[in-house]
Amino acid sequence: MSSELTATGAELQGSRSGPSRRMILRTGAVASGVLLLGVRFAGGEIAVAAGLTQPGRFAPDAFIRIASDGAVTLIMAQVEMGQGIYTAIPMIIAEELDISLDHVALEAAPANDALYGNPIFKVQMTGGSTSIRGCWIPMRKAGASARAMLVMAASRGWHVDPSTCRTENGTVFHDATGQSASYGSLVDLASRLEPPKSPTLKDPKTFRLIGKPHSRLDTPAKINGSALYGIDAMPPGVKFATLACSPVFGGKISNVDDSQAKLVPGVRQIVVLDDLVAVVGDHMWAAKQGLEALAIEWDDGPHAGVSSTAIWTAIAKAADAKGVVAETIGDATGHLKGNGLVEATYELPFLAHAAMEPMNCTVHVRADACEIWVGTQVMTMAQRAAAELTGLQPEQVTIHNHLIGGGFGRRLEIDGITKAVRIAQKVDGPVKVVWSREEDIQKAMYRPVYHNRMAARLVDGKLVAWHHRIVGPSIIARFLPPAFVGGLDPDATEGAIEQPYDIPNILSEYVRFEPEGVPTCFWRGVGPNSNVFSAECFMDRLAHHADADPVAFRRALLGKSPRVKAVLDLAVEKAGWNAPLAARSGRGVCVQSVFGSFLAVVAEVAVADDGDVQVKRLVCAVDCGTIVNPDGVIAQIQGGMVFGMTAILHGEITVEQGRVQQSNFNDYRMVRIDEMPTIEVHLIISGEAPGGIGEPGTVAVQPAIANAIYAATGVQLGRMPIDRSLLAKAST
Repeated sequence: MSSELTATGAELQGSRSGPSRRMILRTGAVASGVLLLGVRFAGGEIAVAAGLTQPGRFAPDAFIRIASDGAVTLIMAQVEMGQGIYTAIPMIIAEELDISLDHVALEAAPANDALYGNPIFKVQMTGGSTSIRGCWIPMRKAGASARAMLVMAASRGWHVDPSTCRTENGTVFHDATGQSASYGSLVDLASRLEPPKSPTLKDPKTFRLIGKPHSRLDTPAKINGSALYGIDAMPPGVKFATLACSPVFGGKISNVDDSQAKLVPGVRQIVVLDDLVAVVGDHMWAAKQGLEALAIEWDDGPHAGVSSTAIWTAIAKAADAKGVVAETIGDATGHLKGNGLVEATYELPFLAHAAMEPMNCTVHVRADACEIWVGTQVMTMAQRAAAELTGLQPEQVTIHNHLIGGGFGRRLEIDGITKAVRIAQKVDGPVKVVWSREEDIQKAMYRPVYHNRMAARLVDGKLVAWHHRIVGPSIIARFLPPAFVGGLDPDATEGAIEQPYDIPNILSEYVRFEPEGVPTCFWRGVGPNSNVFSAECFMDRLAHHADADPVAFRRALLGKSPRVKAVLDLAVEKAGWNAPLAARSGRGVCVQSVFGSFLAVVAEVAVADDGDVQVKRLVCAVDCGTIVNPDGVIAQIQGGMVFGMTAILHGEITVEQGRVQQSNFNDYRMVRIDEMPTIEVHLIISGEAPGGIGEPGTVAVQPAIANAIYAATGVQLGRMPIDRSLLAKAST
């Protein structure tokens, strides 16, 4: 695996502004003499108000604590689930504060939307490739504000102009007089000052941390085993539980015979609710053995007849109807007539998240309080749900958030937490509820099934009209109802609208389709998974009909998108696009501009005579604006590509008689080490605002591989995962 930093030219300047919302600091709670400037993320300019401070500690805002001994603690609003936020965000604050990362402690923020809400979503949530995008300006201002107050404190003590002072590595210097003072020695005086209304941010030319590779701060603890994930929570007196939910979504329990389970050594309690049963024991093995000893009779409910075949039929029928217009340019309908019309359909199946850390949640419910130990992407949502279940006030519910061993959107949902709370209400003392792998894969929530109908018209080899009808569930309508306006889901249509291509006539529509009996949720890459896949595979089909090279065909349409053109040129150069290949080998390309970042991927594959596909090489060029930690960006792209490879090569959740057929990694395959290709990531240096990077790799790799298969075999597959029988030599 390799990476390269490539300087950009003037052609890459200027199409993106900053985060969509800016930060406002307002007066927050003042308790026990502690200065705390509340942070609210909304539109408008920055405004701050002074407060008090606890002696010996400087807390200029909700994110920074500096003790009199010089110890610096950064309060982390975003949750770490492997994406590197516990390194990148501290780098942003530390850059503006002028401190080294070596002596910085990190502390997970408590549940508090007002102080720690994601500036884009306005609630405390980690997801959607928004952490750096949303925190870039707010975190810089937090660090710059604290630095300005410390400089002011030193300058007043020295009776010098603050502009003549400088900061470095946690110390204020006045070179003219040779004086210096550590931040720790200045905390008392600094805490009495008024925060600046508009702190001056550093000139990027002076950055010491941002843009430089940095080792992950959380790596040592993960290597030595001291890192604590949700599953590691062990409050005193904790018991262990595992559960079984109805095998059909919406089903209920008819009867439970627990006589044999009670005989299992270590089993302490059987909790039977209307839709699940849990066994509580002294340890996980007792709970697991007890659950297996239960005789459970289920009432499957109204969805017992649901099947994948029925869902595919229903979604295709739904696609016959016109949808809500998501984007219209020119007159696509009028131009989609006559000769040169090309049509195609692309479908993507349900997928599980299958995070390495099993779903888990530890809960202790008391009469006047509820404590929850968990790794969640949505702390305040979890807090409010637990409060509603227990009848407590939200402030009586404490969420102890932990590192997450893989989220991928699954831990944006709180169903595992609410189930654990309901079980804990029946248990005296804390109880740790852990899902088995089978329970997670068969009775969880899934990436939506998607159906995309594409149509375009070519005139003299030029693309003149484009129609994209998107059919699939609306997660936003359930998850964030205020964002579902006029029948449009902004996630479901992302990647289909505001394309980088110059097409004079465009019509994009959205048809909402909710599959019966299968709950859906966000999955890494979210809506662009479907839309970029369909659009980029269709682009290759159009290039074929135009008798054009797929790269040249795209490049001719990128006149308005210089940043996309730049990543495309870099990726094809590094991949050796025109280099000869063996028989039944091919290269495929994908370009995308989603999540505020620009990517191009070239995939190289070899297809065996029996239809087996081996991905040999993946080359990715990335322009994600200002890069905080290059190592983190490269790791995210690599990980995202592996996640996307799993989807296209193996991933599929199927349903029969209302039941999910897959159960564990034996039949829900992951990409294995012997399937790994060479991966190259090339980063373009840009002065633009940061874009998101956690999900683009997953999105871009799937159509690139599909297009490489098309180039190798002449078969363009319309449904994923790949059907090897269609690629076998005899069938071609």
